[in-house]
Amino acid sequence: MKLLGRRAECEALDQLLSDALARRSRVTVLRGEAGVGKSALLSYLFDRVAGWQVVTAGGVESEMELAYSGLHQLCAPMLDHLDRLPVPQRDALATVFGLRVGAAPDRFLVGLATLTLFADAAERQPLLCVVDDAQWLDQASAQILGFVARRLLAERVALVCAARTGTGDDVLAGLTALPVRGLGDSDARALLLDNVHGPLDAAVCDQIIKESHGNPLALLELPRTWNAADLAGGFGVPDSHPVVNKLEQSYARRLLLLPSATQLLALTAAAEPLGDPVLLHRAAATLGIDMAAADPAVDADLLKVDGRVEFAHPLARSAAYRAAAADDRHRVHRALAEATDPVEDPDRRAWHRARATPGPGEEVAAELERSAGRAQARGGVAAAAAFLQRAVALTADPTQRGARALGAAEAKFMAGAPGTAVELLATAQRSRLDPLQRARSERLRARIAFMSSRGRDAPQLLLDAAKRLEPLDAELARATYLDAFSASVYAGRVAGSRAIGDVAKAARAARRGADRPTAPDLLVDGLAIRFTDGYAAAVPLLQRALRALTRERQDQELDLGLWLVSQVAHEVWDDEAWYSSADRAVQVARDRGALTALSALLDAQAATRLHAGRFDDAAALIGEADAINEATGALPLRYAPLALAAWRGDEAAAVAVIEARLQNATENGEGLAISLAEYTNAVLYNGLGRYEAALAAAGRACEYEDLGLFHWSLAEVIEAGVRTGSRDAAEVACRHLEERAAAVNTHWALGMTARSRALLSSGGDADSLYRESLERLAHCRIAVQLARTQLLYGEWLRRENRRVDAREQLRSAHDFFDRVGAEGFAERARRELVATGEKVRRRMDEARDHLTAQEEQIARLARDGLSNPEIGAQLYISARTVEWHLRKVFTKLGIRSRRQLRGALSEAGRPLVSA
Repeated sequence: MKLLGRRAECEALDQLLSDALARRSRVTVLRGEAGVGKSALLSYLFDRVAGWQVVTAGGVESEMELAYSGLHQLCAPMLDHLDRLPVPQRDALATVFGLRVGAAPDRFLVGLATLTLFADAAERQPLLCVVDDAQWLDQASAQILGFVARRLLAERVALVCAARTGTGDDVLAGLTALPVRGLGDSDARALLLDNVHGPLDAAVCDQIIKESHGNPLALLELPRTWNAADLAGGFGVPDSHPVVNKLEQSYARRLLLLPSATQLLALTAAAEPLGDPVLLHRAAATLGIDMAAADPAVDADLLKVDGRVEFAHPLARSAAYRAAAADDRHRVHRALAEATDPVEDPDRRAWHRARATPGPGEEVAAELERSAGRAQARGGVAAAAAFLQRAVALTADPTQRGARALGAAEAKFMAGAPGTAVELLATAQRSRLDPLQRARSERLRARIAFMSSRGRDAPQLLLDAAKRLEPLDAELARATYLDAFSASVYAGRVAGSRAIGDVAKAARAARRGADRPTAPDLLVDGLAIRFTDGYAAAVPLLQRALRALTRERQDQELDLGLWLVSQVAHEVWDDEAWYSSADRAVQVARDRGALTALSALLDAQAATRLHAGRFDDAAALIGEADAINEATGALPLRYAPLALAAWRGDEAAAVAVIEARLQNATENGEGLAISLAEYTNAVLYNGLGRYEAALAAAGRACEYEDLGLFHWSLAEVIEAGVRTGSRDAAEVACRHLEERAAAVNTHWALGMTARSRALLSSGGDADSLYRESLERLAHCRIAVQLARTQLLYGEWLRRENRRVDAREQLRSAHDFFDRVGAEGFAERARRELVATGEKVRRRMDEARDHLTAQEEQIARLARDGLSNPEIGAQLYISARTVEWHLRKVFTKLGIRSRRQLRGALSEAGRPLVSA
């Protein structure tokens, strides 16, 4: 039976279940105010799923700080099948649920494990996952559910969440929402009259309807507690309080009518959301209450005590807790702490002890600190930060309070919660900090400022913090100088060369923390020389720093310096160090659950894949970074998406991305992004053969010597300058490039320089330089530049009337660009090949348009021999979704097995036919 006034919502839920049975997984978030009917719709859903496995969870306001508590509720009925998961996924879930001891797993591995667990359960019978009060989910659980929801596709799974508007509007943002609004006047009147015993004056009825705003729970609940004086015969003044407040007050009034023992037992149930009747019984015994005291609350339809203790509505739980006296809440939490096993669940016990403590309590605060260490092992820095934050509130000693507040602020910042970090930092700075702690607090404030705006002010703030740290902690001061260098590189032309010069001078004068320089010491020294004495003078030390970083495998505090290492690798043309540093930094961030850093590091890692010609891998990493930014609300870096759009060569799409980023960077004072936008414009237009536009953009990119980017822009100036007849500009740029290449002496640098000089040469000199470029770039991971040399050499050979030789180079270039999806450069190579009389082997446009990017990626991995679970693990999707995609791929390509993929696909996984 459809609910009154809810036909459309019920039909939407029916369709959701139907789609799930047809292996079209569906996700819906019911959004509406408290009492509007979300729980009624969930009950309607439960009545429709005979034969399904149903798992439920409920967000609880008092458990928002306990990492993975909501996810554990949802997964608990399926944990008997945990051993069916791949070992890394099984261990990840077991660790965060406290079933095994181990390092905090990668948050995304936990997400994949949850997805696999759901998919496995759905193979046995359809699975309905229901989460009520999602606005109160802990952050880790909300992120994992959002991750899973976005990847459910071909499983017999329906995921339905209910979230209250006004308190959790950002929870599971971006998922399909089903708004649940108040009833219309006619339906509201029908519901009210059907549930009121005795006559109701028409004016009074109108006032109740008006006061309720069509909220069904208000229509049922308010008449229970309003008296004649309140209603005033229909002439009472409408209350200005929100409906939710009225409902909670109504529940509180009903609770006050119950015996005092019943009220205390209801408060105990409200304080322990596990709903475990055995635990409640033990706590009640400690309080001296018999479980029979629950009967009046059950009879009043406020509480249900069965296999699980549940309230009739979340607002009833809230009312039971909030309306209680503070002393009673403390007694209840003390009893729950005594009832909780200190061995099996020490952290929940510590949490209840903390809630039972009315004022400062050092013993409990210290226990929370110990829980923070255990929580970090299960859930990373976010869980640790929650316990530390509570420990701060219980600490009276100003010195200890300041130390704990500072530690909590640092943990919150790394966990991707800068707003809370600022509040804790303010607490720390109001406390008694020693000079070192005061300097650490200034450093954290500067880092928060940088991560929130990435603007021109951060370099000076970080420089001031580094100077303050110098006499107190030389090692941390050096790390802060790296932060200041990073911020200066980000600010680039906006802050000007003076800003990074000031950092360099101060860093060069600072003392080292150890007699033997560490890898970070070498990096700071090298950067200091780079921006005081110049490029050539700094190269030996920067190269030594990169070798040391690779050798030592730094596990230092995650900071901006890890991103900076990748930029230094660009600067000295070291492709191996670029790859290894980017991969290592991402892994460290994953291992620590440091989402604040991970997003930027994934962007850097995506750039390495892009320049290796692995565009699909780059896109996947960019997607992961976007997911983290969406989950944490962090300011996205988004450098790699610009480069990827430019190399793909779709002008309209690329220009939209680049121009939007350019405007954003200009507003935020992010100079490096401005230069990168101009550089990517130059790549785009050189690929499209629009050389005037390419020269203008490359020229703008070269107006400031950005670390790790300037010489890339020089190469674009040279190519565009030669093609437009601007040889003077090209010659100046080439001399700059040659000076840098001579200093670093790497295959990458010398290969790029040889190609650039070849463009300005003729005859045998040009020929030998092109060949040198090919030979050197073949020893690098920078595959896109090798293919561009083949293109340029082929173009030159054709103009020299050496058509056979030209075809060889142009064919190699075309095959590469076509394979990876560099459309502009591929078309440029195709035109040149056609001009030589070549019949071009090209991608089948129809098939290319049919296969999505994800289908191409899955097809390539399947062709390379990966199993469905292995593909799912790499792409963060379920094995069932992989199978569903492969069926579509087989149909589109006209093949019947995985073995046939090798003949149907190019090396990059794209369909090919002869033209």
